[in-house]
Amino acid sequence: MGHHHDGHNHNHHHHHSSNMKVLFFSFIIIFLFMIVEAIGGIITNSLALISDAGHMLSDAAAMGLSLVAFKIGEKKATMDKTFGYRRFEIIAAFINGAALILIAFFIFYEAIQRFVEPPNVSGSMMIIAVIGLIINIFVAWLLMRGDSKENLNLRSALLHVFGDLLGSVGAIIAGTLILLFGWNIADPIASVIVAILIVFSGIRITKDSLNILMEGKPENINIASIKESLSKMDGIEDVHDLHVWSITSEFPTLSCHLIVQESIDRDQILQRAKELIHHHFNISHCTIQIEGINSIIHKNCNSCD
Repeated sequence: MGHHHDGHNHNHHHHHSSNMKVLFFSFIIIFLFMIVEAIGGIITNSLALISDAGHMLSDAAAMGLSLVAFKIGEKKATMDKTFGYRRFEIIAAFINGAALILIAFFIFYEAIQRFVEPPNVSGSMMIIAVIGLIINIFVAWLLMRGDSKENLNLRSALLHVFGDLLGSVGAIIAGTLILLFGWNIADPIASVIVAILIVFSGIRITKDSLNILMEGKPENINIASIKESLSKMDGIEDVHDLHVWSITSEFPTLSCHLIVQESIDRDQILQRAKELIHHHFNISHCTIQIEGINSIIHKNCNSCD
């Protein structure tokens, strides 16, 4: 039985701390602007501003949840939680994805109301919408400096901000069309387009996080290719009981059985197999069981094909 796990912790710690930092600053900025927007909405009696502050609140909640997930993920592995608590990040991503879908349906509902009664747009609201756009662009830039391509939790928070950013763009375009041409219908049309984009983002995040929670294969890893590469190695007769799954979005894991020739140096072939898996498929955490052709273990293995 062999086990390999090198370099992963150091890289993860570096990404983890930078992700925490950008998420924390983004959370503070969004939360403060949400308060300003809510107060502005109450003072100017603007329902649109108050509802936009509600969107900001959902962004702040999503980021807060992501921050809590990162913090819980820092907890060390225990005898009960042998992989630690990092999968909580995926649970947070799943909740955020589901929240995006709910927000999109809420926007659809609002848009239907506005088709019936198109709203009047005032100049002061446009100013707030432009400020909101600038803040969302800055926060999106901050979050993109983190590891949002690899980390599903951070990507779900970023998509919340993109949803808000698109909302601001839609509000500005619609507001301009209403002010210049009196096209009141532009507001609900813009809302529907934004809602469609948000729902697709939400489905994607929910699907990706659900795949990890269901121990599904990471999208970028080809099982057949791993099996073929291992099978072609000198001394390996067969590869079976091969499993690849993810602990979190940045932590792929592999386990398999290798049937080898009786005369082969097992330590050497184990080392070569681990290096191949690490360098060609970027999986640094793998558990490999070596078996001889006539092994009793292999003959009694119920899970082997």
